[in-house]
Amino acid sequence: MAKIENEVALLKEALRVGEAYAKQRGVAVFEATDSAKVKTEYIYKLLVHDKLIQPLAKGQASEPNMRHKLALWISRTLPKDHELLR
Repeated sequence: MAKIENEVALLKEALRVGEAYAKQRGVAVFEATDSAKVKTEYIYKLLVHDKLIQPLAKGQASEPNMRHKLALWISRTLPKDHELLR
């Protein structure tokens, strides 16, 4: 799995967008005290459930892999001219 440029910033944006998506769907509201790990896992599972991303292979579902998958998802979702993609 190759690291993508700006992965940390892309993950932060993915968590922000994922939180808004979960709230819009009415399935979750995150608290300020929720850790990034909890948010990452929940948003990953929600996006897999809604078939917006493909699940990781069995045995590959670790936090770093989920974070990478979310960064890839948001990089494909953002407009081509977005500042995080430069």
